[in-house]
Amino acid sequence: MRKITFCEATLEAMREEMKRDNRVFVMGEDIARQGGIFGQFAGLADEFGLERVRDTPISETSIVGGGVGAALAVMRPVVDMHFADFLGVAMDEVFNQMAKARYMSGGQARVPVVVRAPDGITSSMAAQHSQCVESWFMHIPGIKVVIPSNPADAKGLLKAAMRSDDPVIYFEHKMLFGQTGEVPDGDYITPIGKANVARGGNDLTVVSYSYYMTKVLKAAEVLAKKGIHAECIDLRTISPLDMETIYTSVRKTGKLLIVHEVVKQGGVGAEIAAKVAEDEFQSLKAPIVRLGAPFVPVPFSPVLERLVKIEVDDIVSAAVNLAGQQAHGT
Repeated sequence: MRKITFCEATLEAMREEMKRDNRVFVMGEDIARQGGIFGQFAGLADEFGLERVRDTPISETSIVGGGVGAALAVMRPVVDMHFADFLGVAMDEVFNQMAKARYMSGGQARVPVVVRAPDGITSSMAAQHSQCVESWFMHIPGIKVVIPSNPADAKGLLKAAMRSDDPVIYFEHKMLFGQTGEVPDGDYITPIGKANVARGGNDLTVVSYSYYMTKVLKAAEVLAKKGIHAECIDLRTISPLDMETIYTSVRKTGKLLIVHEVVKQGGVGAEIAAKVAEDEFQSLKAPIVRLGAPFVPVPFSPVLERLVKIEVDDIVSAAVNLAGQQAHGT
């Protein structure tokens, strides 16, 4: 199987879907002239023309609003947010229009729009360009939220999102764009709403997604050398959540560690922990452990920025402590 980058995988998905369906078009800041800030739209304007690859003014409200309008008019737009942090500018269009149009029309209107949103900490991009905000959107009925962790799922989930008749927010971590991985040839779809058991194990369950999944898998290798075998689950989608895959694993291991870059308070892990506590408490042999960012903005200073990140050593330490617990409260 060939290896390509995460960025190239998303570009393949765009090209294939634009060829397959002439209703698909893309718009955002600097995507035609520049090919996107990370090169994720490079060459599309030359291939499909400026009618289907549209540069827009710097106005997130008009970008998302235009996408919603086009989707309601039977087109299938992909809109680029440049940085996920800027979704806040277009929140009315997201949670009052995009998310509710199908419900409020009694199912007569469909909103097949994909919002691509690069997120996450890279290097000193500071508080307004480094955030992970996916937890906001899993709270909104009517929106699907997907977050791939590798090139194969980046392509498969983006294609699935573009074929969905419901709005999808597609978060793509900035640190992943250059990551290389195996990607199948030809047309394939990664199903929305289905988690992946990325590594099997019996000692504890570790749940993560996006860029932090790469850290979890590295931690699992370290743990295996210590005789601790972690089952690693890649969520891939956070709304809808595939809780059954998590429940199945927790029933086997009895221990759950959740790891993500988003702020721990009110994060994705909080919802997962609550659901497991409600539905599978009898399966737990130890308290659920969550690792997430502290409740602070992301600092510009490299030294301070490192303090808000979770590293492989942090995951290993938490997993070793959790694996060593024998019963609740021990």
